[in-house]
Amino acid sequence: MKNYAETELKDMEVLAGKYREFLDLGKTERECARNIVKIAEENGYRNLEEILEKEETLKAGDKVYAVNMEKAVLMMEIGTDDLEKGMLLVGSHIDSPRLDLKQKPLYENTGMAYLDTHYYGGIKKYQWVASPMAIHGTVVKKDGTALNIAIGEKPEDPVVGITDLLVHLSAKQMEKSASVVIEGEALDVLVGTRPLEGEEKENQVKNYILKVLKEQYQIEEEDFVSAELEVVPAGKARDFGLDSSMIMAYGQDDRICAFCSLMALLHSKKTAKTKVCLFVDKEEIGSVGATGMQSRFLENTVAEVLNCLGQYSELKLRRALKNSSMLSADVNAGFDPLYAEAFEKNNSAYVGKGAVISKYTGSRGKGGSNDANAEYLGKLRQAFDAGEVQYQTAELGKIDVGGGGTIAYITAAYGMDVVDLGVPILNMHAPYEISSKADVYETSKCYKAFYEM
Repeated sequence: MKNYAETELKDMEVLAGKYREFLDLGKTERECARNIVKIAEENGYRNLEEILEKEETLKAGDKVYAVNMEKAVLMMEIGTDDLEKGMLLVGSHIDSPRLDLKQKPLYENTGMAYLDTHYYGGIKKYQWVASPMAIHGTVVKKDGTALNIAIGEKPEDPVVGITDLLVHLSAKQMEKSASVVIEGEALDVLVGTRPLEGEEKENQVKNYILKVLKEQYQIEEEDFVSAELEVVPAGKARDFGLDSSMIMAYGQDDRICAFCSLMALLHSKKTAKTKVCLFVDKEEIGSVGATGMQSRFLENTVAEVLNCLGQYSELKLRRALKNSSMLSADVNAGFDPLYAEAFEKNNSAYVGKGAVISKYTGSRGKGGSNDANAEYLGKLRQAFDAGEVQYQTAELGKIDVGGGGTIAYITAAYGMDVVDLGVPILNMHAPYEISSKADVYETSKCYKAFYEM
């Protein structure tokens, strides 16, 4: 971490405070999307759906947002250039690894009530036991009423969790490999032990939980069928380290880049190019489905905006996408000296050293990677140097150790320039991840410099 001036350190702390609040308000993709929309509206962005309903037109300088199924958001500030000349896009994902409740989750076993889960994304399953967990999500009743649920975050709320075998009896468990020491079907959440006294002698504990759910949250057992409930680590984002130089929190992959790009968009100067900030879902499971990057959300929204500008044609839509430049805003692995064998030091990202550019991701022989053009990287270097931004370059670990991907290859299919740029993270995909305040600060500056280039 470089030596910052006192004014910069104060700005960094203010930004870190906003970031912690952003994380606390968005532990699921739905919550994060709602918070982004709230911030967008507070900063003068209008709902594109309302503009379409009123058959209004758009012009340079207008700011709009679009929402896709409550799980993805696109914000756009329209520039003076025709849209077909291309846009400046920063795209991140707002989903994170977690445990999803199954459609029939609640059961009782030997006087204990459990919720059955199916893990989402790449996790080390053994990291999710013996820790306080919260339940967040949305329940849609049969009449269409939607209930937003958050249990376990207020001081007066109960928490839930997954039990583990005591060390005194775990000799055989400890002989298992890490991938199976806790198996997926064992990630069941303990939620109660109190019986409901009455005529029924079976499932008394389950019935008591159903009573609590109905009285306190208006949830019936059959409502689980039309629910999206996620089990996530309980508690707020916290300063980390005795020097408070870092932040520990759930879901920093990739809400840290979502936050940095949002701040950059809101605080960047007006430009001739149209600026777009994109927040998508489902990256952790392959960017699939109607709310992932592989959907037509970006393409369809740009088409609607072109039409409102009086510029729509299929050719102009194709040109707008092809002529665009994008930063795929996603995290990279921060070098951890305790696990140095997984990294190649000269090409690793270091916590506190600024935003990290990854020319390519993928695994082993660059499989599944977008590999950015040298010409594009040259333009970015010029913009970042002009913006006095601290940045670094890195790969994700040693060549044959593993790897990973982002949404970059999907948007690159349009023919646009794309490169990965994000924040180095420790404990990636663990219940609690660690980031540097300096990297949040520098990455926000990086995205801002991109929007202004």
